[in-house]
Amino acid sequence: MTSGFDIILDNIPRHVAIIMDGNGRWAKKRGLPRSMGHKKGSETVSHIIETANELGIKYLTLFGFSSENWNRPEQEIKYLMKLLRQYLRSETAEFHKRNARLSVIGNRSAFDRDIVDLIENAEKLTENNSGIHVIMALNYGGQQDIVHATYRIIEDALCCKKPPDRATLKDKISKYLMTSEIPDPDLLIRTSGEQRISNFLLWQCAYTEMVFVPTLWPDFNKQDLLYAISEYASRDRRFGAIQSSKKSL
Repeated sequence: MTSGFDIILDNIPRHVAIIMDGNGRWAKKRGLPRSMGHKKGSETVSHIIETANELGIKYLTLFGFSSENWNRPEQEIKYLMKLLRQYLRSETAEFHKRNARLSVIGNRSAFDRDIVDLIENAEKLTENNSGIHVIMALNYGGQQDIVHATYRIIEDALCCKKPPDRATLKDKISKYLMTSEIPDPDLLIRTSGEQRISNFLLWQCAYTEMVFVPTLWPDFNKQDLLYAISEYASRDRRFGAIQSSKKSL
């Protein structure tokens, strides 16, 4: 008899995206400052990347900082930038050691130059690694991503004096998104119990399976990830068609 765990392992999603939510509530429940929730959350990032790699997930996209997060209190933003610096400095070499690749999507212009340098160094060092590809979404917004792609298409059309072919416009937009070299997510997980995607990978998640878990991000662990994957594995992905996408047994 096939065990439930075997069923999960036979249906590991190629690309998992996670909205890491709940750091502030985790800290508040413990009477701690929000900064401690973010610190514990950054530790969870390392654990989940390691777990995803062990499970055979090929792409892992983490929503680390949205374009709307700049509206948070100045001190909180400063601490988040401090954590980002610390993470890139301490984890880049570890990524390379484990043959993992790190990429960043989002608008980098708002970050201090030293952070941009750390991002570029991490990407360059790990770009040829063949293990799990971790994509950090930093200062990222799905609507902005689509708008930026549309502008690039218009610019190309004006330059070449040739309007885009309507039949291939969908594919063209996908190629101009920040995720152009990355397959669309198979599974999107949001922690903390909130059930919305908050301007994250809007175009890319058109046919993504979504699982919302009540666990706050700092407490998210291997069992929570396996639960989300088991939910994914139990679903029938049809991509808008009638016929099941699962192979007949």
